[in-house]
Amino acid sequence: MAEPAANRRMEAVRRHLLLPPAPLRPNPLSSLAEVEPSPVIIGGMVLDIHAKPSVPPHPGTTVPGTVKYISGGVARNIAECMSKLGTQPFMISVVGNDMAGDFLLKYWRSAGLRTEGILQADDVATPVVSNVFDGSGELVAGVASVEAVENFITPSWIYRFRHHITNAPLVMLDANLPPESLKAACITAYESGVPVLFEPVSMVKSRRIAPVAEYITCTSPNEIELVAMANSLSPSLKYNFHKIEQFKEKADAVEYLFEMLSPAMFFLLEKGIKLLIVTLGPNGVFICCKEHTNFMKDQRKCKQTLFSRQLLEKMDGCFPLNSRVNLCGESSSRTCVFHLPAISASVISLTGAGDCLVGGVLSVLCAGFDIVQSVAIGVAIAKASVESEANIPDDISAANIADDAQSVLHSAKVLWCK
Repeated sequence: MAEPAANRRMEAVRRHLLLPPAPLRPNPLSSLAEVEPSPVIIGGMVLDIHAKPSVPPHPGTTVPGTVKYISGGVARNIAECMSKLGTQPFMISVVGNDMAGDFLLKYWRSAGLRTEGILQADDVATPVVSNVFDGSGELVAGVASVEAVENFITPSWIYRFRHHITNAPLVMLDANLPPESLKAACITAYESGVPVLFEPVSMVKSRRIAPVAEYITCTSPNEIELVAMANSLSPSLKYNFHKIEQFKEKADAVEYLFEMLSPAMFFLLEKGIKLLIVTLGPNGVFICCKEHTNFMKDQRKCKQTLFSRQLLEKMDGCFPLNSRVNLCGESSSRTCVFHLPAISASVISLTGAGDCLVGGVLSVLCAGFDIVQSVAIGVAIAKASVESEANIPDDISAANIADDAQSVLHSAKVLWCK
């Protein structure tokens, strides 16, 4: 049977994008000096369809409720969050020339964000995820169609924007990318001394870190993704983890989680990753790193925004961990683990919380904040996300974020520093 014409066209586009990049030659029209240093975000742009029933759902039939189209995708969410905090990221992604792609790009342009790195093609089906939630905002079921990210964000497409990567203050990659594209982006950044954050996305996709771990500066897993990544890097060792829900009788969940997760955390540091931000849901966040870790090596690329200046004014002097632990010291090689608590919130939707945490962390790191301060601000922005219908809240108040971040910092603890 003859191959359908649409399939032939799609394969032709993919072959074109997989071609090796042309040799990099000096070009006065595209020099590094002319590329404004901006964080580069590489990964999926997704149309999220959110269905929330107003009564308990029943198998085999429909129930009344609300259905909304929302701009989503891990990388896209992180980039949008950063933009709402005044940081202008450069997005490398793909969408189709279809209704969903037009929807996503229309919003991107309306927000004043650059689209040169976003491929829009006729033979691409824009990634779509359809989710059903319960009345409390927890995900009940979902179906994801995101093959375009793997098929069309190719090394060749990424290399077209290598000037942006090599001149960036940082690069964020989501694990929806195919392995060859992850490696292309990682090596391009690594060879220019640009820090790379790997966002694991899911337990299965988090294992894609294995071939590129040596190039990764930071990763932001939840507890399940953390263990999956450690297992992918340790063929002979296997780390185990049981969800904390199975141990609700334990009075001190944080210490128990540290006991369970510390072997995997320390193992990943041994493999060369400099910084772990482990999200624990209602139990907060662990930060695990060497005491002298400094994520932003090139401070010349740090840029204050109006939002970061407002945070600095309101949070002046509220960095209690600084007197006890020096994350930017030069002589110590101790490994440190910090716990930052979550903030109680009136939950509407949980889907954008993790992406907002990462977006908040990266935005203020680019503004010169240190690691603990940045994660505290990320926790505060995650709280704002769960109290919003949208993945990324429309109105993020610097005053509210500063107050919540101060609360997080005052309750933060050093769990380990040896």
